[in-house]
Amino acid sequence: MSTTDASIASANLRGAACAAVAMLCFSLNDVGIKFLSDDYALHQVIFLRAIVGLITFALIILPFAGGLSVLRTNRLGVHLTRGFCVVAANMCFFLGLAALPIADAVAVFFVSPLVITVFSVIFLGESVGPRRWLAIAIGFVGILVIVKPGTSAFQVASLLPLAAAVLYATLHMLTRKIGGTESAATMVIYMQLTFLAASAGFGLAFGDGRFGDVEHASLAFFLRAWGPVAPADWWIIAMLGVSGMLGAFFISQAYRLSEAAFVAPVEYITMPLAIMWGITVFGTFPGASAWLGIALILGSGLYLVWRESSKGRRTRLRR
Repeated sequence: MSTTDASIASANLRGAACAAVAMLCFSLNDVGIKFLSDDYALHQVIFLRAIVGLITFALIILPFAGGLSVLRTNRLGVHLTRGFCVVAANMCFFLGLAALPIADAVAVFFVSPLVITVFSVIFLGESVGPRRWLAIAIGFVGILVIVKPGTSAFQVASLLPLAAAVLYATLHMLTRKIGGTESAATMVIYMQLTFLAASAGFGLAFGDGRFGDVEHASLAFFLRAWGPVAPADWWIIAMLGVSGMLGAFFISQAYRLSEAAFVAPVEYITMPLAIMWGITVFGTFPGASAWLGIALILGSGLYLVWRESSKGRRTRLRR
């Protein structure tokens, strides 16, 4: 193995380890948000999570990342675009999570590798062969199996994780774009500041609850009035802030260090975690159609990741 290949392999392993930590953090966030979704407004939870996250950043990450110099950047526009994508992705996913079983929401969200592949054709002019198009088609069939459009079981909320996946794919394309010049700490601090500003804006617009008299779980979660936090729930808010900040830092670091095709499969560990949380915490077990949809989405996504990884290896060998 050449020095260059050894360096790439080492970076890939570090990136995969960072991604594994990030996925555990994000899985805990999913559980905490769903647990609070019946009692608080989403933007209130996100606002409080952002405050705790910024405190966590200041205490744990900032001292080792160069202090306030992490705010210096020549890519402010890209950071703000990333911030918008991650705020919108979180909002969509968490609103869907309020109405859906956690395993179903996570499964639909994992259409993101398929979206990234489609984006690579549209925006980067890359070519995609028939087998990869077939994998994309199978993945979208998996979504249809879970979402069940045109049937009485269809829920509009099931489209929200799909929207989140599109935004998440855009986020990681931007991360790769600036990862060579921007540190993970810089990316995370602007992300958290965007969360804080956006949730405060939503709170000012809807936090009085004047539009909150709705029955749908997702709309109620978004339009509910802000209120006092129960003492026992502060521990969940604290967990959300710490795990959300660490998850954002480690996933940014993962995609900075490693090839995307190497990191992406690690993200799939959240699927068995989601099933476990659904069974043990919320008492929901995926039905037969949900299992089929999960298998189709995960299988197609992992195939696309494997194809991308194989293509990358062949490219390096030709060099």
